[in-house]
Amino acid sequence: MAHSYILGISAFYHDSAACLLKDGDIVAAAQEERFTRKKGDASFPKHAVEYCLQVAGIRPSELAHVGFYDKPLLKFERILETYLGVAPRASRPFGWRGRCG
Repeated sequence: MAHSYILGISAFYHDSAACLLKDGDIVAAAQEERFTRKKGDASFPKHAVEYCLQVAGIRPSELAHVGFYDKPLLKFERILETYLGVAPRASRPFGWRGRCG
């Protein structure tokens, strides 16, 4: 019976990571910062993915599925909070006009 491997990826937020499942069980998981030594590394987890595949002894072509974690509304909320945190200068990217210039 062939095994089913699923790779999960979380990236471009705080602490990017990868996790590999084999027939529904966790085989390996790692945060990218463990390899890059950058605290809270939000880059694509290239090293973490490579680690997970190496632990399982498989190639990317053997993956049944790859899932990417994203919550667009949460991301938009964070962007909005960041811009509004430095308002009124931040209102320009949203096309808002006010007394501030």
